[in-house]
Amino acid sequence: MKKFILDLKVKSVEKVHERYVLIRLTDDKPLPEMLPGQFVEVRVDGSSSTFLRRPISIHFVDRAANELWLLVACVGDGTHRMSQLHENDTLNCVLPLGNGFSTLADCRLPLLVGGGVGVAPLLYQGAMLRQGGVEPTFLLGARTAKDLLMLSEFEKYGRVLVTTEDGSMGEKGFVTDHSILQQERFDFIQCCGPTPMMKAVACYARRQQICCEVSLENLMACGLGACLCCVEKTTEGNLCVCKEGPVFNINRLLWQD
Repeated sequence: MKKFILDLKVKSVEKVHERYVLIRLTDDKPLPEMLPGQFVEVRVDGSSSTFLRRPISIHFVDRAANELWLLVACVGDGTHRMSQLHENDTLNCVLPLGNGFSTLADCRLPLLVGGGVGVAPLLYQGAMLRQGGVEPTFLLGARTAKDLLMLSEFEKYGRVLVTTEDGSMGEKGFVTDHSILQQERFDFIQCCGPTPMMKAVACYARRQQICCEVSLENLMACGLGACLCCVEKTTEGNLCVCKEGPVFNINRLLWQD
């Protein structure tokens, strides 16, 4: 897929949580084709400590409004500066990068599992599945109710189930503790979030013999497979997550063994 370097215009920056912002970007021309699970590399201007671009998952693409949505966790100076952008500012992005989720053309009961900012790529995937006539089930986990992100958006495209570690919303516990996993049988699982959560979901999928993909969150500096800082051990040897992933079938990964 062709890659672009674009100065995108900021339409809005919305604070959706004390640590997260939703940035809506647009362009004078139609945005390039982008797939769920792919990401962009964002240049951060004006930061003396941020020399490399920041990889951000594609949260959603609104073709009608010609918008790209980025859900950004403010964890350092670079992302903090991104959160301070204003309407009509520009953000230089390299996109689209990486390989996305499978389209699940023959799948009828997909389960999309996310935790923390790992929910970001699942919204666009859910929307594409719904567009194809399949209603996904979202299983989203967080520490507390206030840490659950963008629930109203997910509800537009499928059934939303939640877990919280303190029990303040949904079922208490981790996503792998949710009763739906014992009550219903899914035919494909796609997952993104903290590595321990993804490993637990992968273990469940393997036990149940369900196909499963995970979107890895290794540190990705260049986004093109040149710097080798995001290498992951796989059944095919060491692969760059930014180029060969970030989405992998769990059977290709060695971190489960």
